[in-house]
Amino acid sequence: MKLVDEAEITVIAGNGGNGCVGFRREKFIPLGGPDGGDGGDGGSVWLVADENLNTLVDFRHQKQFRAQRGENGMGRQMYGKGGEDVVITVPTGTVVHNVDTDEAIGDLTRHGERLLVAQGGKGGLGNMHFKSSTNRTPRQSTPGTAGEERTLRLELKLLADVGLLGFPNAGKSTLIRAVSAATPKVADYPFTTLYPNLGVVSVEPARSFVIADIPGLIEGAADGAGLGALFLRHIQRTRLLLHLVEIEPLDGGDAVEQIRTIERELEKFDAGLLDKPRWLLLNKADLIPAADARELGERIVSELGWSAPWFIISGLAHEGTREVMLKVQAHLDEMGRAEREAGEAGDADASDAN
Repeated sequence: MKLVDEAEITVIAGNGGNGCVGFRREKFIPLGGPDGGDGGDGGSVWLVADENLNTLVDFRHQKQFRAQRGENGMGRQMYGKGGEDVVITVPTGTVVHNVDTDEAIGDLTRHGERLLVAQGGKGGLGNMHFKSSTNRTPRQSTPGTAGEERTLRLELKLLADVGLLGFPNAGKSTLIRAVSAATPKVADYPFTTLYPNLGVVSVEPARSFVIADIPGLIEGAADGAGLGALFLRHIQRTRLLLHLVEIEPLDGGDAVEQIRTIERELEKFDAGLLDKPRWLLLNKADLIPAADARELGERIVSELGWSAPWFIISGLAHEGTREVMLKVQAHLDEMGRAEREAGEAGDADASDAN
C-alpha cells in the first residue's frame, strides 16, 4: 500500500445547548418559581495514537469530523444531555498542526496518547440561576457557546531508531532485507523504494531495534526533487543515521561527492540532522577485491575527514552486516543508559529543590 504521510482535516466540536426559561407549575404550589435547567456541553474532538496504524490514507475519504451538540436545558431543573465526543485514531508518530496559525498543536508519539483538538461549547444557564429577592420570575437564560472549529494538518513521522539514507540504488533496501524480516522491493533501477519500509533488527533475544529504509535522495531533494522531500521528515525522529554509499559507484560517479551532496540536502532540510550520529557504510564491496576495497575505503574517509565510525560491507553478500548491527545495538543501548541516568539526575535535582 502506498504510504500517505500527510492529510488535512476539519474538526468541529459540538455547540453547547441553550439554557431553559421555565417555571414550576403544579397544583397546590402557586409560587413554584423558576426551574429552567442548564444546557448540556457540546462534544469535543480528540485524536488518539494507535500503533496498529501506519498511514493517514483513511483521511483521503473522510475529511470532516463533527462532534454532537449538547441538548437544551428543560423545565423541572433538568439539565440537557452533553454531546458525545468524537475520537479519531491516527498512527503513532503523527504531528498535528493548526493550518490557520501554522502552529504545532501536539505530537502523538506513544500508543494510546490523546490530544484534544477541538473543545466543545459550554451549555447555557437556565433561568433558575437568575432568581433573586428582587427578581422572583426571571425570564433570562444564556445560550450555549459555540464549539471550536479547526482545520488541521496531520503529518506522519515514522518512529524508528535507525534511518538508512543515501542515493538511489545505494543498496538500502538490500541491506534492510539482509538484517531484518522486512521485504522491500529490490531491482536494478533507481527509485525502487517508493515509500519508507520499517524492519525490526533482532541481534539477540530481548535486544532489538527498528530500522527505516528511506527512499533514495538526490541533489535538490530538500526542494522537492525526486522522492526525498516527501520522506526526509521521517529521519528527524531517528537516533542514528546509517549513510550508505556504493564504495565504487557503478555509474562512474564519485562516492565522496555523493556523500557531500546528501549532507547538503540534510542541512538544507533541517540543519539539526547533521548533528545526529551518522555512520558511513561503504556498500557493494563484494564487487571488488577485499584489498582494493580497504584501500578505497580509507581514501574516501580521508578525503571526507570522516571521524565517525565507518564500515565496508556488502548487503547482498551479507558481509559485515552482522558486525554493524551489533555495534548499532550497543550504541543504542548506551544512548538509552545515558538518557535514563540524565532523567534520574533531573528527578533528583527537582526533589532537592522541593
